[in-house]
Amino acid sequence: MPPSRSVLVEAGRLEGWLTRFRTRNGPFEAQPVPGGADGSVSLTAANGCTAVLTPPLPPGTLPAATAPGRAPAGAPEGVAGTSAEVPAPVADLLSAVDPGVTVGVLLIRRGGYSVGVAREGGVISSKTGTRYVQGRTAAGGWSQQRFARRRANQADALVEETALRAAALFGAHPPACLQLGGDRALATSVLGEPVLSAFAQLPQVPFLTVPDPRFAVLKEAARTALSVRITVTDPPANG
Repeated sequence: MPPSRSVLVEAGRLEGWLTRFRTRNGPFEAQPVPGGADGSVSLTAANGCTAVLTPPLPPGTLPAATAPGRAPAGAPEGVAGTSAEVPAPVADLLSAVDPGVTVGVLLIRRGGYSVGVAREGGVISSKTGTRYVQGRTAAGGWSQQRFARRRANQADALVEETALRAAALFGAHPPACLQLGGDRALATSVLGEPVLSAFAQLPQVPFLTVPDPRFAVLKEAARTALSVRITVTDPPANG
């Protein structure tokens, strides 16, 4: 089977990505993925290379945006038509992605957290901190139980602190959706804290696997949170 790879492409850069895809693989056809409730679009190029483009959230989840090259609703006819570089199915996908919406970013791993609010791919407010959580121990008996209790208490303190920081930031800049990342169990625990109950049901973009959540990691998560997920499969080998 031909190899595949996945990339994240910001909505504003997708037209350039399509141009490069066409240059490398020849003319392509674009069509909605059959039965794709997530709004995915498939591309099939002349050389057999394929790509599946998936928006960060299903259509209708976020406020509609104006796709590049497409006139906004109510604009006079002929002011702006669909760009020749952006096929109609892809333009429809982009119309469901508004980089201007506010995204709440919550990253946590054992020993640290970074939370923030992002818009247009940039961080507008954030808080990053560290809190020690002891690793697992191979000791047995009473000692192992004591270490386990201490580790649980440390993890609880980390979750509580992260939730309080996130609640303050999200309260000041209410997000339309969330980007969680790091340790999935810890992130779920943070979102389950009562102080975040007002935000717990917000739509979530795909979970992000990240290293230690420092501010630089938060900045990258903010940049890619509303990116289009693209999986490219190379053309079949000649033969």
